[in-house]
Amino acid sequence: MTNTSQEVTVDVVIIGAGPVGENVADRAVQGGLSAAIVERELVGGECSYWACMPTKALLRDAAAVRAARALPAAGQAVSGDLDVAAVLGRRDRFASDWSDTGQVEWLNHAGITLVRGHGRITGTRTVTITDPDGTTTVLQARHAVVIATGSSARMPPIRGLDDVAPWTSREASSARTIPDRLAIIGGGVVGSEMATAFNALGSQVTLISQTRLLPGVERFASDHVAAALRTAGVVVHLDVDATEARRDNSGTVHLTISDGTTVAADEVLVATGRTPNTKDLGLDHLGLTPGDWLDVDDALAVVDDDGKPVDGGWLYAAGDVNKRALLTHHGKYQARALGDAIAARAHGETLDLSAWGRHAVTADERAITQVIFTDPEVAAVGLSAEAASAAGIGIRVVDHDLGAVAGAALHADGYRGQARMIIDEDRNILIGFTAVGPDVAELLHAATIAITGEVPLNRLWHAVPAYPTISEIWLRLLEADGRDR
Repeated sequence: MTNTSQEVTVDVVIIGAGPVGENVADRAVQGGLSAAIVERELVGGECSYWACMPTKALLRDAAAVRAARALPAAGQAVSGDLDVAAVLGRRDRFASDWSDTGQVEWLNHAGITLVRGHGRITGTRTVTITDPDGTTTVLQARHAVVIATGSSARMPPIRGLDDVAPWTSREASSARTIPDRLAIIGGGVVGSEMATAFNALGSQVTLISQTRLLPGVERFASDHVAAALRTAGVVVHLDVDATEARRDNSGTVHLTISDGTTVAADEVLVATGRTPNTKDLGLDHLGLTPGDWLDVDDALAVVDDDGKPVDGGWLYAAGDVNKRALLTHHGKYQARALGDAIAARAHGETLDLSAWGRHAVTADERAITQVIFTDPEVAAVGLSAEAASAAGIGIRVVDHDLGAVAGAALHADGYRGQARMIIDEDRNILIGFTAVGPDVAELLHAATIAITGEVPLNRLWHAVPAYPTISEIWLRLLEADGRDR
């Protein structure tokens, strides 16, 4: 029998204890409020255990070996194959062996109450949590309830797919063994990164994508990554669909592709996008559709079809569930702004929602940052040329060969890469930047600062890059654009 164990009143209730929920709670507490956070799985969320941290750990050893082999003397010192067990062991450490003890300790230290179980909205500013043994706890929020439940892998409607027990990003990032043959359905970030990782760890990888690889980035970056994967031995099928899947008696999975070819694999990883974790949160009580993405206003308040905050404006959504930017760091950025905003409203203060204001999330629109840890890496911030043109912005596109920069040539023999600036013609400021090449991730924050600071190009000429570093690309891009601009 279910019985109510307790009823607790706090200022803010957050459903979801991933990085987004943790940051909302932390900022609210720092703003003088009390906060309770609800989690049905592990405190720390997807990024800590099945995404950012374990996947980058899977990729790092191979990247280090590639970097050494790109230099003649260092390459001679590197021999043999990767120690797969050691790679997986390091991955396990970065995933904290799938224990959230450390994260729970952090919550306690931060003064945030943790309630374990599945939370559902059952009334105005009311969340009811049911734990695995059926005991319920009712949390009443004085000021706000925040949904920060993230997203899950979306499964495409492929005939027979459910019957072959496909992997999602969770199974791939926590795999205990490396399959001899891995088929990946989906050519986005997850598919491309896992193709890079499992190929390096010894799998024969086949990647199947409905579109070009990495359709969210500039085409030149996509082409560099696709070419590198093929050179590394990955079989890449682009602009096709997987139409059917079946596993035979030997355990082999057979995939049929729309162009008539077939693929045999030991495991299949599905990486075809994300779906919001909103199916069983009680949203129907508020006139919202369970399972849908949550629309929000500039203050991240959940809104109805007419764009009005639901039920008076106490419900908020941050992170993946609002679909503004499905990236952990942008979810945390939203969370910091939202936690501050909730505290400000509770204290009767006026919010600053102007562009780049304290409570605004302007970067979600103008400066989304992303690093894709393929070989080669892709680093991007702001608008692509295609997105800027679609928005009606008059632009200049400036490209330069990264391999022609002295610092890149020193970094690795045969360095190949490219960088692009997107410039707003009217304002003469940077609004987009993309680079592809080994270790370009470290170039990204300079571009992010230039975009968010709206630094005029004539001022960027005074930002002198140290020689000889890969950052010299900034000087070369400015030179290609022309100083008289």
